[in-house]
Amino acid sequence: MSVLNKSANLLAQDFLQNTTRYRCEVATFPRMTLIDCGAHTLGSLAAGLQLARICLGGAAEVTLQSSELGHGIAVYSDAPLAACLGSQYAGWQMSYGKYFAMASGPMRAILAEETIFEEYPHLVEQSPVAVGALETRKLPTEEVCQAILAELPDTVEQCVLAVAPAASIAGNIQVVARCLETALHKLHALNFPLDTIVSGIGWAPLPPVAKDEISAIGRTNDAILYGGKVDLYVQAKEKDQAAQLDELIAEIGPRVPAGSSPDYGRPFVEIFQRYNGNFYELDPLLFSPAQISFNNLHTGRVSSFGERNGAVLQRSFASE
Repeated sequence: MSVLNKSANLLAQDFLQNTTRYRCEVATFPRMTLIDCGAHTLGSLAAGLQLARICLGGAAEVTLQSSELGHGIAVYSDAPLAACLGSQYAGWQMSYGKYFAMASGPMRAILAEETIFEEYPHLVEQSPVAVGALETRKLPTEEVCQAILAELPDTVEQCVLAVAPAASIAGNIQVVARCLETALHKLHALNFPLDTIVSGIGWAPLPPVAKDEISAIGRTNDAILYGGKVDLYVQAKEKDQAAQLDELIAEIGPRVPAGSSPDYGRPFVEIFQRYNGNFYELDPLLFSPAQISFNNLHTGRVSSFGERNGAVLQRSFASE
């Protein structure tokens, strides 16, 4: 069954048919199509929104919206588990010789080697077309493309990869559009039953495009950690379990926002430097939105946790 890859491929075809509009370029190799959305091209706001939708497997909408914090990226989905953890999460670490990139998108559901697909086997897909996204400034060579295809099942006839670094117009949007996904990933780490989340909305401010990748990673992460807000609609499988779900939310909820991490409180670049640039030494539970609320559809109760931190956002967005 293919839902996410099929939807993402339709979005990718729009890219391919409108490269001038999106300010993108296309490269082709046997069974592989690369869409450069900002690695060696200017890219665009429209390309960033489309790239984010591809990462979400077409199972979420992504728009530009404004608030008191300025322009931002809004994401909403009625299939948040599939869209965010089954597709958008950058769970495929590609390493081929000197080439390394974190891959996201619905092609992960075809590879299906991550534990999330063992826990939720209905997310696994079979598709003749695999669609994904790479956050990098280095386009894969033909050799790397063939290595990627070799990891996918033989039933995959074609692979489409959209590529953009965080320090680009499109990549900037694509990363900030992960606000909802970070909430689900944090909840997964805290053993919250993800199948009770029936819909979700995320919003985070859009930072200025940074001059380099480290600065871009800092600004985009700060947008979520200090400015992101997520609203989840939850529902227990049985109505008589609704009160238990409220109790679980009360227990886990305070641990979800980024503010619950001991690493919280300074711009991400400063935190990163404190660990000498070793990403894996950071507290993994830091990566979550600033605020989260749960709306229990059976009880009508709304439980909210966390707060935005405008002071850190201002420091982050103004620095270079």
